[in-house]
Amino acid sequence: MEQTARRPLIDIINHCIPMHDQDTIQKFIALRAEGKSFSVIAEALNVSKPTLICWSRAHQFEINNLKTIHEEAMQKECFAGACERWKSLGSQLRRVEEELGKRSLEDVSTARLIVLAAGLRAEASREESRLHFTEAVEQIPANEPQPEAVLDWKA
Repeated sequence: MEQTARRPLIDIINHCIPMHDQDTIQKFIALRAEGKSFSVIAEALNVSKPTLICWSRAHQFEINNLKTIHEEAMQKECFAGACERWKSLGSQLRRVEEELGKRSLEDVSTARLIVLAAGLRAEASREESRLHFTEAVEQIPANEPQPEAVLDWKA
C-alpha cells in the first residue's frame, strides 16, 4: 500500500501566508480568539475560508493562548478572583467541618452537612488551575531550557 507523504507544516504555512499582510493575519487571530466563525471573519477581512483554515492551523497556539487570556479577563470581571474564592470556600468548609465535629453521625442534619462538606471539597478541587497555555516546541528559543515530557490526566 502506497503511503502519501504529508507536507511539512512550514510548507503549508508558507503556502497560505504570503498573499496577505501581517496586520490582516493578526486581525484574524484576534477575531478567531473572540470566537468568531470562519464565515464572519471571511466576510470581515475579505479572505477565503480555506486561507483562514490554513491560518488557524498555522497560528493555533497563538489563537488558543489569546482565547485563554480573554476567558481569564471575563472570569475576573464576572467572578471573584481565585484567591477570594479559595478563601471563601476554605472558610465555609471549616465552618461546616467544625459543626460536623459537634454532631452525632446518626443525626439527619449531619448527613446533610457531610454532603455539603463533600460538595465544598469538590468545588475547591475544580478551582484548581483551569487555564492552560500552550506553545509549539519549535517556537521555544534554543537558549531556553526545554521542558521534560509531561503527561497530564484527570482521575
